Order: sequence, then C-alpha cells, then structure tokens
Amino acid sequence: MASLPFNTIPIKLPHSVSTKPHNDPPRNPYFHSISSLCKNGEIKEALSLVTEMDFRNVRIGPEIYGEILQGCVYERDFHTGQQIHARILKNGDFYAKNEYIETKLVIFYAKCDAHEIAETLFSKLRVRNVFSWAAIIGVKCRVGLVEGALSGFVEMLKDEIFPDNFVVPNVCKACGALGWSGFGRGVHGYVAKSGLYDCVFVASSLADMYGKCGVLDDARKVFDEIPERNVVAWNALMVGYVQNGMNEEAVRLMCDMREDGVEPTRVTVSTCLSASANMGGVGEGKQSHAVAVVNGLEMDNILGTSVLNFYCKVGLIEDAEMVFDRMSGKDVVTWNLLISGYVQQGMVEDAIRMCKLMRLEKLKYDCVTLSTLMSAAARTQNSKLGKEVQCYCIRHSFESDIVLASSVVDMYAKCGSIADAKKVFDSTVQKDLILWNTLLAAYAESGLSGEALRLFYEMQLESVPPNVITWNLIILSLLKNSQVDEAKEMFSQMQSSGINPSIVSWTTIMNGLVQNGCSEEAIHYLRKMQESGMRPNVYSITVALSACANLASLHFGRSVHGYIIRNQLRFSSVSIETALVDMYAKCGDLSKAEKVFKRKLFSELPPYNAMISAYALCGKVKEAITLYRSLEDKGIKPDNITFTNVLSACNYAGDINQAIEILSDMVSKHAMEPCLEHYGLMVDLLASAGETEKALRLMEEMPYEPDARMIQSLLATCSKEHKTELVEYLSRQLLETEPDNSGNYVTISNAYAGEGSWDEVAKMREMMKDKGLKKKPGCSWIQIKGEEEEEEVHVFVANDRTHFRNNEIRRMLALLLYDMCSDSK
Repeated sequence: MASLPFNTIPIKLPHSVSTKPHNDPPRNPYFHSISSLCKNGEIKEALSLVTEMDFRNVRIGPEIYGEILQGCVYERDFHTGQQIHARILKNGDFYAKNEYIETKLVIFYAKCDAHEIAETLFSKLRVRNVFSWAAIIGVKCRVGLVEGALSGFVEMLKDEIFPDNFVVPNVCKACGALGWSGFGRGVHGYVAKSGLYDCVFVASSLADMYGKCGVLDDARKVFDEIPERNVVAWNALMVGYVQNGMNEEAVRLMCDMREDGVEPTRVTVSTCLSASANMGGVGEGKQSHAVAVVNGLEMDNILGTSVLNFYCKVGLIEDAEMVFDRMSGKDVVTWNLLISGYVQQGMVEDAIRMCKLMRLEKLKYDCVTLSTLMSAAARTQNSKLGKEVQCYCIRHSFESDIVLASSVVDMYAKCGSIADAKKVFDSTVQKDLILWNTLLAAYAESGLSGEALRLFYEMQLESVPPNVITWNLIILSLLKNSQVDEAKEMFSQMQSSGINPSIVSWTTIMNGLVQNGCSEEAIHYLRKMQESGMRPNVYSITVALSACANLASLHFGRSVHGYIIRNQLRFSSVSIETALVDMYAKCGDLSKAEKVFKRKLFSELPPYNAMISAYALCGKVKEAITLYRSLEDKGIKPDNITFTNVLSACNYAGDINQAIEILSDMVSKHAMEPCLEHYGLMVDLLASAGETEKALRLMEEMPYEPDARMIQSLLATCSKEHKTELVEYLSRQLLETEPDNSGNYVTISNAYAGEGSWDEVAKMREMMKDKGLKKKPGCSWIQIKGEEEEEEVHVFVANDRTHFRNNEIRRMLALLLYDMCSDSK
C-alpha cells in the first residue's frame, strides 16, 4: 500500500462543499413535483410525469434524470434505474456524457452494490469529483474490497480531491476491517488538518476504527475530544469495548451515557446486552432490557435477538422463552438462538422439539441449526443423535460445509470416537484452519500429544499457518500428558515465531502447571503475563489463587487478592469469590475466609461449597453442618460437591449418625444418587470408628467398584485390629485395582509389618523391586523473604542434597542435634 501523500494537502481546505456538482442544469417547472415524488418513494408517478413532459414536448433536462436516479437509490430500485440508464444512452451524448448524469449513475450503481458496473462507469469518468469517489469507496467497503477503498483514498489525495465527511467514515471502516491502526492514524492526521474533526460522524468513525484495531486508549481519547457527543459516538466506543473483551467498561459507558442525557438506541441496548452476556452479568442485562422497554424501543428482530441471546447465555431459559413468544416475524436466526440456549442448558429434548416446531413454521434448517444439534450430541455424548444429524446433512447436501464438518469432528471426539473424527477430517476436501484446530482440540483433550504434534507439523506442510489457538491446543496436549518442560518450550517457540500469547495462552500454561504440581511456576507465569502488558482476567486470577492454595502461600494469595480489589474483578465473577475463600482456608486463615464469604455478592452454591470445605478442613464440624442446613432456607439446591464437603466434616469428627442422616437427605429429600466419593467417605468413617464389618459390607454392596483409596482406608483399620484374613483379602484387591502404584505396596507392607508378618513385608519389597517401583519421597516447603525482599519458596525432599544452601542447613542441623543431645544429658 502506498504511503499517504499528506504533504500535498494544502493548509487551507474548503469549509463547505455543495451537495451536488456545479454543472447542474437549470430546473424546469416539473422538477419540484418529480423531486418530491422521488423522495416519497413514488417513482412510478414520477416516471408518469416524465412521460407527460415528453408528450407535451417539454424539455427533459439532466436534472430530471438525476432526481429519478436518486429516487431509485432511495428505494434501491435497481430495475427502474437500469431503464433510466438505457433511456439516457438512447437520448445521446448530451445526456450520457453530462458530468452530473455520469456522477449520478456511478452513485446509483454503487448504492445498489452493483460494484462491477459502478467501477466500469467510474473508470470512464472524464471528471472525477468527491461525490463519485465517495460512492466508489463506499461500495468497495460494503462488498469487502477494503484495500481498494484505501487505495482510492490515497488516489483522491494525489489528485487533490479532498475527502469529505462522507468519504472519511468509509475509509475509517476499511482501516478497522483490516486492523491497520497505522493507516488509521494517517487518516486521523488528515481529519485534524482538514477541519473535519468537528463533524461528530467523522469523529465517531475514528473512535470505531481505533476500537476495531484494538487501540482502545486512542479510541477513548477521540471520544473524549468530541465536543457534542451524539448516540452514534457513544455506540462506537461501546462496541469497541465489547469487541475487545472490555465488557465492564461497556456497561459503565452506558450508565455514563444515560447520565449525560443521551437516549439509547437499539444498537446501544444490543451492545450492552452482549457485554452483559459475555461477563455473565444477569443484573446488568436485565437493566438493559428494562431500558429498552422504558424507552419504547421496538422489539424488532435485531433488539429481540439480542435480548434472547442474553437470556440464553446466562441460563435464564424461561425468560428467553417469554421473549421468544412475544417476538413478531421470527426468522431462522431467532429460532437458532433458542435452540442453542436449550442445548447450553443440557435440555436436548426441548432443542429437538423446537426443531420440529421450526419445520412446522415452514422454516428450513441451516448450518447453524445443524451445528447446534451436533453440539447437543457432543455435550450429551449421544453418538446416535450425532449420526442422525450427520445423515440429514448428507441427504440435504450439507456434507461439504466446512462449519458442519468441524461440528461432526467435534461430536465424534466428545463421544470418545477419535478414529471416526479423523475419518470425517480426512474425507473433507477443503480444510480450513478451524477444522484443523477442531481435530487438534480432540487430540489435546485426550492428552494425545504425539498425534497432536504430528497434526501440527502436517498442517504447516499443507501451507496452513497455525494461529494462537493452534499453539494453545498443542501446549494443552503436552500439559494433559504431563509433559511440562515440552509445554514450556512450545510456549517459548510460539513467542519466537512472532505470535503473541493471548490471555487464553497464559491461562492454559498456568492452569497446566498447577494441575501438574508446579504451582510456583504458575505464579511466575502470572508475573510474566503482567510484564508483557496483558491484564489477567477472571480465569487467570482463579488459576493463580488455586496455585497459592496449593502452595499454602498466604503472601502470594494476599497479593492476588489486592490485585482483585484494585481492578474490581471481585464484582464480575462468582468463581473469584469461591477461589478466595478456598485459598484463605487452605492457607490456614479461616477468619479471612469467613470475611470474604460474608461479603460475597453472589448467593450461588460455589462459595457455600468452598466455605463448608473450609470448615471441614479446619475441623469446624458444627459450623459446616449449620451452613449446609442454611442452604434450604436460601432456596439453594446442594450438589455432589456440597455433600462431599459435609461428609468430610462428619468424617473428621467421627460423627456416623450425622453422616447417615445427611446421606439419607441426599437420596430422599434431594433425589440424588451418592457417587463413589460419598461411599468412600462413609467407608472411611465406619472403618475409623472400628465398624469394619459394616464398612466392608457397604463397600461390597455399593453400585461402584471400590477405588484404591477406599481399600487403603479399610486395610489400615483392619491392620490395627489385627484382622489378618481381611488384611490379606484387601491386599489382593488393592494390587488388582492399581498394580503399578508404589504407594499401594508401601501400605500393604506397613499392614503386614503391623501384623508382624516380616516375610510378607520382604515379599512386597521384592515385588516393588521387580516392577521397578520406588516409594515417592516425602516433600515439604517453606516460604521466606529473599535478598530482594521477595517471598521465595524453598522445597525440601527426603534425602535430597541439591539445595543451594545445603551445607549451611546441615551445619545448623548438626548444631541443633548437638544442643539437643547436650540438654538431654
């Protein structure tokens, strides 16, 4: 793209330009009537007057044809406009080569999006003026030829035809579509130099351009400098915020707009609803809906769809149904939104029912409908439904659709059939990046890092360059397979290849490190993310708090909490409140956990679960059970996690009766089936209380196969009670359950040692040796201030001599041991 010749712009530019070319011929008496009819959309009546003029031999000047062409533009009446063009050509060069008529024809074809005809006529113009340039740049923007639009802007300046307040907004739109903020700044310079800055539409288009380019600070500066901001300016900045994930700022901007006395439009409300849906802001979204109702905004397809989308995304499906029923003129998009809402809530039968009703309304399924049904099959792992939808796609010639192909691949992957997913992928002729990434995601989620890497290199051989999502999936596949070093190396390669990590990239690597027991490194990556200029979001902050909880690092946890308060992140997510309660509890600060819980903004189940777990962890059994009982008063339904936490508290206290009562409530009152973990806690509780027979009976009668943890618990109790036969029985069962877990052999060895069966102990050690198993060494850590006043975590492993201050530590231990021995004498 050539550089903008701004040095050719004179310092003084014309302040006003006439609204039509200067060679407009003088008007005749019919002109006013024809012009009025055209403006009212009565083109046939206007043509009747032209016929009358012809019949009466009244001269038909170029201005008459110009007005009718303008009327065709208003009505987008392409056919009539072509007829007028034919009549102009038939009447000879006096009309056909008139500058005014030539310009009007270019404008007509451009406004009707007949790009090729407009381009042809434009190329033949003897005189190009700002009106013809505005038309041709506008049509190029609309049909997606945005680079051509910018080339036109440059050419205008070279020809010293100065873009006006109709041209500049389209040029800004082209810059935004390409993400060319540098070119946009050049346009901004032209606007400042040419005196167009006072036009609110030009300034709004600049703010919109900066927003689409992701330069929100510049967008805000332009917005703040607009002297009299109208609703278009407010909407431009608000849309920019939402497109860049700054949803809270968008919601705040709408509040500022209303305080400024500017009435919202459907675009305003729709944008605020999108922001509310993205951030899960139920209250904010409902307020936006209320604003639409109070301001009498018509619930047309655009606004109605936005309201429907919001309620579906936040899970208020009954409200979504109400909005859907009240909407008039529902199209396929509207139906698809409600069907998608059902699928997101796991209401697959309702989604299928809605599809049937949709057909009764004579509406055809499109790719989105079918993709949504594929998503339903994937979510419920219903391969039968998925195959039925796939057959429908084949019968109705949808199989070549790349979006549907990606949905089918995802469905088979989620249903556990990676081989079928690969078959669909291989059979798709035209593969786009999304399809490659879909199969890559299937491998990543399954931890198939080898297959993921092969696909990663294969796509590059096929000249499909990976994007940031591709890199994220490769990193995820390595982390799922516990290949931490390889994942970190791949993260570095992504950066060196010129792709900047997204917030998802940082969160993925952090979460993977936490899941693989590398919480300290996860906090290190949080710091690196902030150093790169990336602001942590709700998810990355939640992962960071989880890392602090794993390390029992109160110092780091408090630092993260401080960041949350400074950036007001606590107000945007229930997950942050839950993570804070969990972190403080696991760091041993129960009083702080209670304070965070009491100040919670969301009366949802997760924070209650975290607080019950905190009480259980700290041995506050009475408080845990009281909080559990309070859920019913607040109308909050407990889930599996709730019962796990309460039973853990009972287990800690050894309260069998309370545990049985809670388990009974779970089944009778809440109609929930206990899971393996619940049975495990009951077995552990009974075994700890010496009720080994009852524990064994429960383990044998429960509808699940016992896991190693459950057997270990019962084995330890039987060993203490010297029940030799049960020890042998449980030992065999434990080794059958997990034959390659070194911890199981140690547990059995300890049980036999307690029985005095030293031959069996020796046998266990020999089996471990034959299998190449080693007991995992004990590990502990301490957190102290380093030389730079920063908290450092020091890890100590049994028999490990690798610590950099190992000699000092051993000298100090020797000194302490000497003092202890001396004191004992």
